[in-house]
Amino acid sequence: MSQLARIAEIVLPVFGVIALGYFSVWSKLLTEKAGEGLNDFVFVIAIPIMIVKTLLAAQLPEGSPWGYWLSYFIGVAVVWSFTQLVVWKIYGRPGREAVIMGFSSAQSNIVLMGIPLVLTAYGEAGAVPLFLLIAVHLPIMMLAATVMIESAEAGITREAIFKLVKNLVTNPLLVAFAAGSLGRIAGVQLGGAPKQFVDMIALAAVPCALFAMGMALRKYGVFGDLKLSLFIVAAKLMLLPLAVYLLAKYVFALSPVWHGVAVIFASMAVGINSYLLAARYKTGVATVAGAVTLSTMFSLLTVSFWLFVLGIG
Repeated sequence: MSQLARIAEIVLPVFGVIALGYFSVWSKLLTEKAGEGLNDFVFVIAIPIMIVKTLLAAQLPEGSPWGYWLSYFIGVAVVWSFTQLVVWKIYGRPGREAVIMGFSSAQSNIVLMGIPLVLTAYGEAGAVPLFLLIAVHLPIMMLAATVMIESAEAGITREAIFKLVKNLVTNPLLVAFAAGSLGRIAGVQLGGAPKQFVDMIALAAVPCALFAMGMALRKYGVFGDLKLSLFIVAAKLMLLPLAVYLLAKYVFALSPVWHGVAVIFASMAVGINSYLLAARYKTGVATVAGAVTLSTMFSLLTVSFWLFVLGIG
């Protein structure tokens, strides 16, 4: 089987399920409310159980993978800063909006798209680096974005800090990572009926996440601020994976699997958290919504490109 055929086997089923979710809402076979319920199941139940299962069974590396984390987050810092500066200086947008656009250019859709694609491409070998990055991605990105937004105009308030800490501590993904880590320390091993139960829920996580992603895209739209949306999409799908690729391969010299997971992680579409953050602050909502939708469409091509570059197939 050729490399291109293998890439098609990885990418097309993933985007096919997304398209089916989109069609189900567009055709009114299902309602947007049904999509919200499915999305809650994915974030609160299915993906956290998958994380716990992976951590209990996986062989973790000795020590902290600082080179792996740095290769990703240095790339994030470069692309975020570049985008924010361009939006502020060239597009003339105010401070808060510039921060949100910078955040959007560096925030990957890791749960709904990243997990299915990485696990399809690398299998169980990719699960550990994937979830190690997920564990620190959300708190670092949300903390940085919130602090920068709050301080852009009105300064950092005690209420904002308390709310951020509360949101992180109660986030299902972080709770799952903590539970799985504690389970490893305690030597917990699943077997029998508990293992069958966990396996069943974990198997539902990937297809449900993709279907929910497709349903959610139906309501975001595309044409609110097309020019700026396209700039964010270009930064997210082209600059970020390129920066991570160069750092992971030539600066930190990661192993092929860890290098590949970081690059695929970076090549994902703009994350829905960007839209939620824009909606919360009522700033740049139309621009970010368009970027989420457009980046999901174009990522079919860019993800295929990076899988080819990484030699998967």
